[in-house]
Amino acid sequence: MNVPETSRDLLLPETRSFAFLATIMPDGSPQLTVTWFDTDGTHILINTAEGRVKDQNLQEHPDVAVCISDPDDFYRYIQIRGKVVDRMLEGADEHIDMLSHRYCDTPWEPTPGQVRVIYKILPEHIFAQGD
Repeated sequence: MNVPETSRDLLLPETRSFAFLATIMPDGSPQLTVTWFDTDGTHILINTAEGRVKDQNLQEHPDVAVCISDPDDFYRYIQIRGKVVDRMLEGADEHIDMLSHRYCDTPWEPTPGQVRVIYKILPEHIFAQGD
């Protein structure tokens, strides 16, 4: 990802930044969700459960915006616009467990019948504010 050096810390696990994910509803209106996230160095990774609003929106409309803010200074953030390039079921339970440990210091508690999914978002435009 082409994130400015001065903002790369916002992507580090120890920073525990949250992502504000903007998706598009079926009627074209925006929908915003605060969520945990991860990165593989190229993509933003979002984990959700099948059937949730963001899952439905991401399948229907792959264009998204993500804002990742500094938990200590909300005026410092990275704004990313991009596209969903993959939807994966494999490894999604392990991924949400890792995120739960990262953000809550506790293991993930599975919900019976819930199917987890990872969305890979490829950044197309990145803007850093507050550096």
